[in-house]
Amino acid sequence: MSAMLAETRPDEATAVAEAPRRERKRILIIGAGFAGLAAARALRRADVDVVLIDRRNHHIFQPLLYQVATAVLSPAEIAAPIRQLEVKQPNLSVLLAEVMGLDVASRTIEASSPGVGIRKIAYDYLVVATGARPSYFGHDEFAQHAPGLKNLSDAETIRAKILGAFELAATTEDESERARQMTFVLVGAGPTGVELAASLAQMVRVTLRGNFRRIDPAQAKIILLDAGKRVLPTFAESLSRRVTRRLTKLGVKVQTGVKVETVDAEGVVASESGIPGATVRIPSATVLWTAGVAASPIPKMLGAKTDRAGRALVDPFLKVVDAPGVFVVGDAASVMQNEHPVPGVAQAAIQEGRFVGRLIAKELKGQKVKRPFRYFDKGNMAVVGKNYAVLERGWLRTSGFLTWLVWAFIHILSLPQLQNRLRVQRQWLWSYFTGQRSSRLIPEP
Repeated sequence: MSAMLAETRPDEATAVAEAPRRERKRILIIGAGFAGLAAARALRRADVDVVLIDRRNHHIFQPLLYQVATAVLSPAEIAAPIRQLEVKQPNLSVLLAEVMGLDVASRTIEASSPGVGIRKIAYDYLVVATGARPSYFGHDEFAQHAPGLKNLSDAETIRAKILGAFELAATTEDESERARQMTFVLVGAGPTGVELAASLAQMVRVTLRGNFRRIDPAQAKIILLDAGKRVLPTFAESLSRRVTRRLTKLGVKVQTGVKVETVDAEGVVASESGIPGATVRIPSATVLWTAGVAASPIPKMLGAKTDRAGRALVDPFLKVVDAPGVFVVGDAASVMQNEHPVPGVAQAAIQEGRFVGRLIAKELKGQKVKRPFRYFDKGNMAVVGKNYAVLERGWLRTSGFLTWLVWAFIHILSLPQLQNRLRVQRQWLWSYFTGQRSSRLIPEP
């Protein structure tokens, strides 16, 4: 949430009356993530007014957030201004605002805009694509000591926390405190945790090499904890074993079957599964939370049924039952397919957003959509440090350098800053192939 939006208090804002309704239908899309943008683009030829609302003025390419957190990329290289979409799509307008309330009965929302206050906006169709936030599984007090990784602010906070730990380690005379500052604990061994741990290992071995005289960053301890039996539980077990070996080779200590009980300023207290009462304290100045996500609070405002993660339970057409004209897509939605929930990944969000946009366009033409949403799984990928990635798609399971090349090609083509793509590609590939130290340590103004 931007500082400007945080300072706009609903009780102090002045309600703004909305202009008379226009004849053209209005489609409100809340959230400019992968799902929201896909829905907006799918409506580009429709005779409607599309309003895209987000509390930030930029779209983030989330799969590369961990590289911003570990100084491989700068924030500008994975973010693009949302407003530039208005130039390419005449029927689209962008509104910087935070949604404060929803009224499904009157088909209106309340949005707070910086410097304007609260306004009511009517809609004919509503698409909720508000994504997810870190979930601390009922222990929200952990958040102040263990930041998650969901936006640019989180990535910059983590980068500053990591670099600050090394600075303090270099200045302290206390050996135990130096060890605590140079111990990094990551909670959660899913794709985000694995990628962040591997990139952090690369950072301490290469990026920071030679930057300190009194300490050797390569001696830092990186510990990856997970309550499950193995890393990357959504991948095949064979790939999970390869990733564990790769992480160990990089210097990451992988501990599975470990549940975190407490996170505080001194580190974490963890217990081993199956051993009641047996706990151990891991002193650490930097604890990072990559264990899970929960939906934003917006779906609950709809009055719809939600799952344990707060995601709206939608029908096969991604509609909210008993809420005419309301759709939920992306990480904010829970939709079943083949008796399993559709995964909360970027490709699923894009496909859901595109499906809803096209469905609305057809309904406005009087056409009935008979085929429900079907997710086409293009496979799962995860990068594990320099020149190594894993891929699973159906029976195909690969890992290694060639798989990493495929991963790099796909992600670079997806970067939002199209005008800088080739420059980023040259710099990024060069740093990975040669091990050249990054120049992204100092945050850009």
